[in-house]
Amino acid sequence: MMILGLVRWMQPVHGYDVRRELLSWSADKWANVQPGSIYHALRKLTEEGLLRTVATEQVGARPARTTYEVTPKGEDEFETLLRNLWWNFAEPIDPFTAAFSFLPAMPRSEAAAALRNRANLLRAGIESMRASLQSDWVRNTKPVHVGWMFELWSARAEAEMTWCERIAERIESGVSYLPAELANAEGWSGRRDGEERIDPTRNNQR
Repeated sequence: MMILGLVRWMQPVHGYDVRRELLSWSADKWANVQPGSIYHALRKLTEEGLLRTVATEQVGARPARTTYEVTPKGEDEFETLLRNLWWNFAEPIDPFTAAFSFLPAMPRSEAAAALRNRANLLRAGIESMRASLQSDWVRNTKPVHVGWMFELWSARAEAEMTWCERIAERIESGVSYLPAELANAEGWSGRRDGEERIDPTRNNQR
């Protein structure tokens, strides 16, 4: 949707300009749009009839540049994708959730330290976003809704930062990872925590 939407906004437009605009948005970090895949995506969208080529130009020894614009089919597809994302909610994929599901496999002290480290990283990100919101870069050169996006990211990060610190305290307190009914139940032995695990190779690592 990002590439289709940008072509729609900037048309007729070269793939280079689409790539530059997406990178200026840092879309590779929050929209999973990888710079190396943009030209391939443009060609694929063209093959599917969502885009059409307007012209191909070559200046000197530079690589040829193709100019794109959106087709009526592409307009319909963009509108469908846009409204689907506005009106529906999908949990974002977070690799940390997969790691946290194996919490008992981590020594308590390390798990708590890792959560506090995550909280510190989130705090640094929040401070950076707040500084950006107060900067002339956002205030004078970006649409107002870009600042609103920063506010959303900051609010999410603050919530997770608080959660990390709270869970770190619970882990350090020694609270059991299993309810009493499952503490001695068959099949749950791998999730009974807590003993500090000693890495036999750690003492040899300097």
